[in-house]
Amino acid sequence: MRISAKGRYGLRALFDLALNYGQGPILIKDIARRQIIPEAYLEQIFLSLKKAGLVKSLRGAYGGYLLAREPQGINIKEIMDILEGADPVVPCLENAQVCSLFKDCLLKDFWEELGQAQNSLMGRITLADLVRKKTLRRQELAPPVYNI
Repeated sequence: MRISAKGRYGLRALFDLALNYGQGPILIKDIARRQIIPEAYLEQIFLSLKKAGLVKSLRGAYGGYLLAREPQGINIKEIMDILEGADPVVPCLENAQVCSLFKDCLLKDFWEELGQAQNSLMGRITLADLVRKKTLRRQELAPPVYNI
C-alpha cells in the first residue's frame, strides 16, 4: 500500500488527538500548526474521519475535535481503510482482468501474503500504542536528572 498525503496527514492528526486525549476539544488550526498540515486540507480529511465515526466535533467557543473512541480502540488499519481505501497491494488481486498472467501468476501468493502481513501489522497497532512509543522515546531522550 502506498500511503498518500491524505493518509499520512490523517494519521498524524489522529495521533495528535490521541496525544491530547482527555484534555477536551482541540482546534483544527492547532493540530494543523503542530503537525505542519495545511489547515484547509486537514478540514477535508476530518470530514471523512467524522463521517466514519473516528472523530467528533463540538461547536462554540470551546469547540474543536475529539476522538470519538478511546485511542486503544482505533487501529492504523481502520484509519488507512477510511482514508486510503481497502484496496489490495496489487490491483490484479481484486480484478483478474488487469493482468494477462493472472491464472499462471507465480507471484500471486506472494502479493496475497504481503497484503495480509500489512493488514495484520496495521490492525495490531493502535493510536494508544503510538502514544506509548512517543512517551518512551521522550523519556529516553530526556537528560538525566541528578539528585544532589
